[in-house]
Formats: sequence, C-alpha cells, structure tokens
Amino acid sequence: MAPIVIKSILISESVDPCCKKVLEENGIQVTEKLNLTKEDLISEIKNYDGLVVRSSTKVTADIINAASNLKIIGRAGTGVDNVDVDAATKHGVIVMNTPSGNTISAAELTCILITSLSRHVPQAAMSMKAGKWDRKKFMGAELFGKTLGIVGLGRIGKEVASRMQSFGMKTIGYDPITPREVTAGWGVEQMTLEELWPQCDFITVHTPLMPSTTGLLNDASFAKCKKGVRVVNCARGGIIDEDSLLRALESGQCAGAGLDVFVEEPPKNRALVDHPNVISCPHLGASTSEAQARCGQDIALQIVDMVKGKGLVGAVNAQVLASTFCQESQQWITLGEAMGAVLQSCASSKPCSQVHITTQGDCLKKSTGYITSAAMVGLLKPTTGGSANLVNVLTLAKQSGVAVTQTHSQSEGSCHGVCEVEIQAGGASLKARGSVLGGVPVLLELGGSVFRQPVALAGHLLFLLVSPGPQVLPSLAGLLATAGVEMESFSAPPARAGAVWCCAGVSSSVPDLGALKPVAKQAAQITI
Repeated sequence: MAPIVIKSILISESVDPCCKKVLEENGIQVTEKLNLTKEDLISEIKNYDGLVVRSSTKVTADIINAASNLKIIGRAGTGVDNVDVDAATKHGVIVMNTPSGNTISAAELTCILITSLSRHVPQAAMSMKAGKWDRKKFMGAELFGKTLGIVGLGRIGKEVASRMQSFGMKTIGYDPITPREVTAGWGVEQMTLEELWPQCDFITVHTPLMPSTTGLLNDASFAKCKKGVRVVNCARGGIIDEDSLLRALESGQCAGAGLDVFVEEPPKNRALVDHPNVISCPHLGASTSEAQARCGQDIALQIVDMVKGKGLVGAVNAQVLASTFCQESQQWITLGEAMGAVLQSCASSKPCSQVHITTQGDCLKKSTGYITSAAMVGLLKPTTGGSANLVNVLTLAKQSGVAVTQTHSQSEGSCHGVCEVEIQAGGASLKARGSVLGGVPVLLELGGSVFRQPVALAGHLLFLLVSPGPQVLPSLAGLLATAGVEMESFSAPPARAGAVWCCAGVSSSVPDLGALKPVAKQAAQITI
C-alpha cells in the first residue's frame, strides 16, 4: 500500500493531552479547535489531512465533502455513529476507532448499574439526603443465583460476564458473530434471543446501533421476559425502545432500568429519567480518566503506526487494508493496480461492465480481497479523476455499474502465486495474468498472448496488438526513433497465427500513438 501521508490533524473535541503529544512527537502538526459549529468545521476541515473526534462532533457528509485533503477520521472511542461512514468510504477516507480503549470503564459502569438496580442504591441515597429513613421501601434482592442475559458478546460483554460471575450470577448471551465455543470458554452459554428472553432476571445490551439492533428490546420482547426483569443499556440509545421500556416499567413487566445512553442526548423527553425505577447517567460509559487517556493515546498511536506503515488497527471501513502492511503485500498491490491499468488502457476506452479477479496459490489465500481492490483502482482511476483508492474503489465500482467478482484457486504445480484479471468491455473480453517474481511485479500474459520474457511492470510501457512477423521489431524501432522515443526492452509471445500482444519498454511516452499504425492494429501506453 502506498504510504498514507498525514501532515496535519485537527482535534475538534476535548481529548486527553497525550493524543496531541504522541502525534507531535512523530512529526504531525496538531491544531485543537473545540466546540466548532458545523459551518466552522466545514470551513476549517479543508486545511487538514486528519480529524480526531470523540462523540459530540457530528462528522456529516457535508463536512466530508468539504474536506478535500482528508485521509482519516479518528474516533477516540468505540462507537462511530456520529460519523457518516458511508460518505467517508465514498471519498476514500479511513474511519478509525479505538476498539478497546473504553472497554473496562464501560464494563464497570454496566456492573455498577446492575448492582445498583438490585439494591436501589441511588434512590436510597437520595432518600437519605432528603432526611428520610425508609428501610422497608428499598428492600432489594441478591444477585447470587440470578441469571444475566448479555446481548452482544464482544470485548465489553466479555468483561461484564467475568465480573458478574464473581457475584454468583449465571451468564447467558446472544451474539451472531462470536462462536459459541469461544463464549463457552468465558462461562457464557449462547442461545437465540427467543430462548434468552424468558430466562433472564437482568438483561444488558452491548451491540452497535444499526438497523438490526434498533428496538431490539421492544413490546414483543418485553412480553417474553420474566415479570420484573431489569435492563441496562450502556451501549447506544435506541437499542432498547424507549417507549416500550416506559410501558414495561409502568406495567411492572420491567422492575427497573439502568440507562447511560438515550436516543436524544441530552433527552428532552424526561419520562424515563424521572421514573422512580430508572437509574440514569449522562453517557458516562467512557468518562473515566483512565479510559480517556487510553483512547487518546490509542488513536494517536494507531494513526502513527498507519503513517509509518507498521499496521492498521481499528479501521471500521477499510478492513481490506489491514493485511497490506508488509513488503510482500505491497508488491502484489502494485501488481494488481498495474494490471488493472494495462487492461483499462488496452480496452480502447470502452466502458467496463464486469471484472473477475482470480488468485492462485497458497501464498495468496488471504490476499484476494486487497488484490481485487488494487486491480479496480488501476481500472477506475482514469475515470474517477484519480480519486479511486483501496478504501473506496469497490463502492465507486458499484455506483458505476461495474460488477466485481473474485475467486481463489489452489496453485497448479507452481510455487509462485498468480493473479488473473478479466474484464468485459464493449461486449468483448480481455484477460491479463501476472505474478511477483524476485520481488518484481511482472505481466505474464495479455489477451491470450503469453510473453516469452515476463514484462516488468515499471516505467513507460507500450502495448501493441500486431500481426507477428520478422519486420515488427525493426519497423517499431524506426517509428519510435522518428518520434524521439528510445526502445529499451521488447517482449513478445511465440509466433502464432493471428494478432498477438507485445510490449515495449520505452524511454518516454509516445507523443502520438497514431504514428504506430503502420505496425500496430492497436496501441496503448501506461506509466507505472
């Protein structure tokens, strides 16, 4: 992957000072401008390569559209629902979060709310401050032997489980991604939501907010729960439907709720906040000095590691890049992009409708994704004004109506990996095969013509569709000399009937490809 150059970063919210310190120590200029209006941010953002936010800054499509130099949006925290990830992806901007920075703080707050719900601690404390002594009013229940349902078994869900197990709680859960055998090792029995609801004395949610999780706890699911269930949400407002929760509290179906998050923050509708059986906090999940220092440091170090080519952690919209931070992968990316550029150039400017990428060989088993993206960058860069990159290219292809497919097959007697890219353009098919030999990306075949000598994909390359014969090479050399261009190398396939593709390495681009018509039926050139 080409180095991502980050020279300047804007921090638009109060982030731990260690964030700025780490970035500046690594040569990145940092500007802190807090509490910017949307209009101010739109005006300001064009001056920066990166933006670091927490949860208050709403990074909308309008802001991203105005950010002509923006390459990365760093979220010092976990959730990225305040960032328009789709708009960022379309513009090739990496969105990065700190997946583990606030894990412990959020898990601890969840456990505090569970224990507080069981013993009415905040209500009893307020009663004492009011001069009362209501021992009978605040009769609680032990957690020992109770069942805790954990919806979402990621980092935070795992930490909550281990802590509440120390109280003697039985932990069950649901997660569509984490394997059951993994969570069993944490002491969490996985099951479907339909099986989970009726077993729980307490339920806590730890999922991202998305269409499939919005209103996960609603009238229908509350009806399936035990009467008197208690619920906690320290994840995102909206996972528990607020109207349904209020109805469940009023009916007694839900005996209490601990809420750190709301659909609207701060909430204008105070019905839940003011309910006597609700313990509410102003979104404090990550509000510890340790979490803020950890998130600030993590986002800075992740950006620095990305810039230095050491690795990519926390990218929520550019997972394809995670495995590209080594010399070998960069060579294959160069190959893929170069092959795409060759095919685009040789397709006579006809619009591409379908692309199929095939990787072969065990060494490329996990590389098909980024090689596919690289090939698409080479194919689409000329038609996107150079804006295509590994982050946005598949989105751009879909918007352009280009169908992209990819497969991987085992090698057939070769120890080298091989990449094939086949395109459909103007009703015709054109295919290229390439590999990396001795650390050099090379083209092995184009349009059925297998080159005697693999073509090194570097410098100025001239591709010609010719009728083979002994006069091709001298005639081509003469035409190039007349154009003031020196031929530095030449590779062609073995003689066969019909037109074949050959490739010449030249000292500079040919000013007028039309001058090569006496020798070539078709000519195309690229510079790599």
